[in-house]
Amino acid sequence: MTLATVPSAAPVLRPAPARRLAQRFADVLVLTGRNLVHIAREPLQLSDVTIQPVLFTLLFVYVFGSGVVLPGGGSYTAFAIAGLLALNLTTSAMGTAVGLSNDLNSGVIDRFRTLPMWRAAVLVGRSLADLSTAALCTLIVALTGLVIGWRPHASILAVIGGFALFLLFSYALSWGCGCLGIVSKGPESAQGVGLVILFPLAIVSNGLVPTQHMPAVLRFIADWNPVSADTAAARHLFGNPNPSATIHAWPMQHPVAASLLWSVALLVIFAPLATLLYRRRTTG
Repeated sequence: MTLATVPSAAPVLRPAPARRLAQRFADVLVLTGRNLVHIAREPLQLSDVTIQPVLFTLLFVYVFGSGVVLPGGGSYTAFAIAGLLALNLTTSAMGTAVGLSNDLNSGVIDRFRTLPMWRAAVLVGRSLADLSTAALCTLIVALTGLVIGWRPHASILAVIGGFALFLLFSYALSWGCGCLGIVSKGPESAQGVGLVILFPLAIVSNGLVPTQHMPAVLRFIADWNPVSADTAAARHLFGNPNPSATIHAWPMQHPVAASLLWSVALLVIFAPLATLLYRRRTTG
């Protein structure tokens, strides 16, 4: 009896790790560029990081600032700029949720699924594009502040560090907003829910007013708010008035460390969660 030999299956060729990493990097660059091109074609998308920061700065400094007395004294303009950076970057983060929800509901993601690309590149590309708009928002708030009299009183490295903390927090927050965009039924619901979450997060903080005269419960929430930690850290690094430094809550006594911990925690929680939710949403 003759035994037939079955040819062994051809080995599956997998790209080398370095080549696979380079391909993922290329995918991220392409999708980041795609998002930036969309912004360039519709510049009004940038109204929340270009026009809004100027309006908020003038409104809060010249209208509300006239009635705010800082504990220990100091210029409200110098106090408010860090808070306005936090306010604008926090509220504009909902753009990530809206943009991602729009892509998921317009059929664009279904086309991406047919391409040999890294699936998570959609999320990373969106977050990097939104980081660039956050940097633009930071620049506009800083320039507006300089025009109306704000001046940092610290070294260049310390000032850069203050801006870097804001951008890191904005990037981390964008991943949380990405989760919201994935689970939302449409861009409108993503924007509505995002506003309900992000606006109180920005307002119930030390961003625009000192927390010393808030009711006890609200003051506790504000002092442990990540926005408060980021704002207090920036004021410390900018050399601007920082009444929160007299508060005994740990984040206010160690604002730079607290800001970094909050940003890292948000990234550790929401980046994997967004990837998981995106995989489930686009599978099938």
